[in-house]
Amino acid sequence: MTFQKIVVALLVLIVAGLGGIGYFEWRMAAQVRTLKAFVEGYVFSDAVMACERAQSSTPFKWNGGKSTSVIGLNSVKADKYTVSASYTLVADNVYCDYDPIKRKAEIGSSFLERE
Repeated sequence: MTFQKIVVALLVLIVAGLGGIGYFEWRMAAQVRTLKAFVEGYVFSDAVMACERAQSSTPFKWNGGKSTSVIGLNSVKADKYTVSASYTLVADNVYCDYDPIKRKAEIGSSFLERE
């Protein structure tokens, strides 16, 4: 009888622990989504200005563009010490990657192939 009580108690503790982990994951995911939305909103106007000023054979026209969309904030971990960030905009099938750290825009570049 004692063995059964111990097994039930351990099972209850495991279920409670898994529930706590699930709740913590849910709260962290909500905070990350909020932080990402804040950063994207903060970076958006700088990205549009930098993309429109960037030199390229294909002009990037966000204002007055017929088809515009925001791909959003992306990041790639190049190695264990370096994370590259990019905010990508598309206007009339012209892609522009904006680096919020360097405040530099590249038109028609592939974010994954960038230096």
